[in-house]
Amino acid sequence: MAKVSLSTTLPVPARTVWDAIGGFNSLAKWHPAVARSEESKEGAATIRRLTLHGGGSIIDRLEGKDDKKRTYTYSIVAGSLPVAAYKATLHVEENKDGKSCKVEWSSAFEPSGASEPEAVKVIRGIYEAGFENLRKMFGQ
Repeated sequence: MAKVSLSTTLPVPARTVWDAIGGFNSLAKWHPAVARSEESKEGAATIRRLTLHGGGSIIDRLEGKDDKKRTYTYSIVAGSLPVAAYKATLHVEENKDGKSCKVEWSSAFEPSGASEPEAVKVIRGIYEAGFENLRKMFGQ
């Protein structure tokens, strides 16, 4: 099983960042690769369908969310990424100063249709692009 875990520090309180990125359907508002996100219920499951810039799509299922801890976990149900059994967590943690925070995005998955180093590179690139945009949004 491959794992990717990246984090970035932002110069704003955790609540500010969580308000912007903590919604399961918020990815299109802050990630530059996502053109559109549509959330729906399928039975008891919450599903988001992501349409990517340049083509491709991803269907995710929300596995759990805790607004107090500023975290949510999701899995990929289907999509154009070279992964299988993908499960990820997005977490925003207040730093001790109360004026900045750390955002962590981590996942575990099996490579599918690509070697492990190639699949890890793709996922790292997705996380890095999101973090780069967050740093722009929050003044770094």
